[in-house]
Amino acid sequence: MPAPMIIGWRERVSFPDWGIRGVRAKIDTGARTSALHVGVIEPEVDGRIRFEVVVREQPRPVHAWVEAPVVREGVVKPHAGVREVRPVVLARVRIGPFEREIEVNLVCRRGMTCRMLVGRTALEGLLIDPTRIRLLTPPRPRPQGGSS
Repeated sequence: MPAPMIIGWRERVSFPDWGIRGVRAKIDTGARTSALHVGVIEPEVDGRIRFEVVVREQPRPVHAWVEAPVVREGVVKPHAGVREVRPVVLARVRIGPFEREIEVNLVCRRGMTCRMLVGRTALEGLLIDPTRIRLLTPPRPRPQGGSS
């Protein structure tokens, strides 16, 4: 049996089918389902939903429009305690070499540092090191300037 992959408490997530890379995500074992920050959700038509994924706002905004089938409406009780009904879609996610299709609920996470929460149903087979970040998605090296 191969050793499980170890991930940090914060990683970068990509959505290869949607052409989206580098979404900052918090690994959240307290949440059952994963949640993705969206700016706009258009009404469901024929079981499909169109939404705007907000990858980042700074230093320059990066947004992407996605259309996907709705698999269900999820009832979520956020930290504030008021139950919300959110659309849930299936998404293939990649965290470094780890890839899996997961359920993701769509929500406005404006003001949050991480644009995505990766819930425990997406984490099967992974170990989390709560003292480290970006173990599977290390930062790209910064360009080094030459000396004059």
